Amino acid sequence: MRHFVTSFAVLLCFATGVYAADQKLRISLGEAIRLAAEKNLNVRAELYNPAQFEADINRNRAIYDPQVSIQTFYSDSTVPVPDSNGSSSLSSSLSSVGHSFQFNSSISQLFWSGATASLFFNNGYTETNLSATFQKYYRSSLGVTVSQPLLKNFGRENTEINISISRLSKFSSLEHFYSLLLNTISQVRTEYFKLYSLREQLEVRKVSLDLSRRILSETKARVAAGVLPAMEILNAEFGVTSREKDLIDTEKAVSDQVDVLQVLLQSGSRTDIIISDLPRREPYQVNQDEAIKRALTRPDIKEQKRNLDISELQTRVFNNNIKPDLSLNLSSSLVGLDRGYFKNLENMGSLDNPAWSVGFAFNYPLGNNAAINNYRRSRLKSAQTVLQIRILEENATNEVLSAIRAISSGYKLIEVADRGRAFAEERLRAFIRKNEVGLATTKYVLDVENDLANAKNNQITAVVTYDNAITHLQQVTGELLEREGIRVVEGDADKLYSNTR
Repeated sequence: MRHFVTSFAVLLCFATGVYAADQKLRISLGEAIRLAAEKNLNVRAELYNPAQFEADINRNRAIYDPQVSIQTFYSDSTVPVPDSNGSSSLSSSLSSVGHSFQFNSSISQLFWSGATASLFFNNGYTETNLSATFQKYYRSSLGVTVSQPLLKNFGRENTEINISISRLSKFSSLEHFYSLLLNTISQVRTEYFKLYSLREQLEVRKVSLDLSRRILSETKARVAAGVLPAMEILNAEFGVTSREKDLIDTEKAVSDQVDVLQVLLQSGSRTDIIISDLPRREPYQVNQDEAIKRALTRPDIKEQKRNLDISELQTRVFNNNIKPDLSLNLSSSLVGLDRGYFKNLENMGSLDNPAWSVGFAFNYPLGNNAAINNYRRSRLKSAQTVLQIRILEENATNEVLSAIRAISSGYKLIEVADRGRAFAEERLRAFIRKNEVGLATTKYVLDVENDLANAKNNQITAVVTYDNAITHLQQVTGELLEREGIRVVEGDADKLYSNTR
């Protein structure tokens, strides 16, 4: 029995962080976070969204690209004309026979005010039997036209509405990316220390199983010596069996958790993962007011504010669209005409045949229901988004307060768990001594040993829970990325866009 007590004392000393030498990948928490930030598939996939919005921005900027237009066509016609008696004939003397060829070109440009200006150069050749002076002639014109909206669609904000929405959408998608990255890093910390917790629990299970086997061995020896009844062997056998099951379950949980971390980190290896960092135990000081202030600027709230900017921009544009469509149209050109093409161009360039026009175009749908209801719907959307922001802000405040309370209670639970383990160890020693003198059965000793195993697990869980509470606070305040030294800039998405061919 003295040998049994000595063995128990050795097993009671629970060491942490000692693993088999054949386990390959030993990884620190900082390295795990770096791998997740760089290689996690969800994070990498999310970065494509702002890159796509960058493509939308540049696509919508194409409204300012000059538009070149070239048209050419040929026509041939023979049309009967009435004679002096009012009848028509297909004879050549009473028919209009004509051939024409057109080659027209223009270049147009949109301006920020909403105006569209076009420079055109038109050329035509006509051959007809009706003209007494020119039966074959060239006609050319060079000019410019300008159309400027005065009410509806006037101004940069209305002209660049799609550019602005794409830009704001890109900023919103970046905030969403930050939120995803923030959640991913928080998950990495949690899963990292969950693996730590499971490995520590696995060691507890091994110690418990080893101790139960020693108890079984000692019990068999005492039964053989006639000190204990044979029933005690069954109790000891049951204790060993139940602990073997617990060990198998914990081993599976460890393997499953390794797989979870490998997916998160995309480490490129299916070897086992060894945890090299321990969870925090030291007190964590929190300034409640400062934490709430930071939480109100976290990415998910900023994302919703970007959406509000989009909604308010659309509201202003829809309000402008209620106005009548009134445009100022200007046109000026030089015209040339002659039997020869180059003489025709010379006449056009002489400035002797100018033409110009000025006018207004007015359009307004009676009732204007489409524009009015677009505006009203946009106003409602803006009001809804304001409320959604308030909901996020209130939830953020509550999350901060809850996280602070979790840190406070978690720190206290560590001290309670430490005391619980110490009491459980002393209690087991006492029951072993009772068992030696026949005052406690083997079943009682195994039950008390199981209580000790639970106390050890509670101690492990308390430390991990406390660290997770700190991580959760840093997540809900949005400061976790900064504390982990992770910085993402808009240029990361722009590089992704630029490198796409």
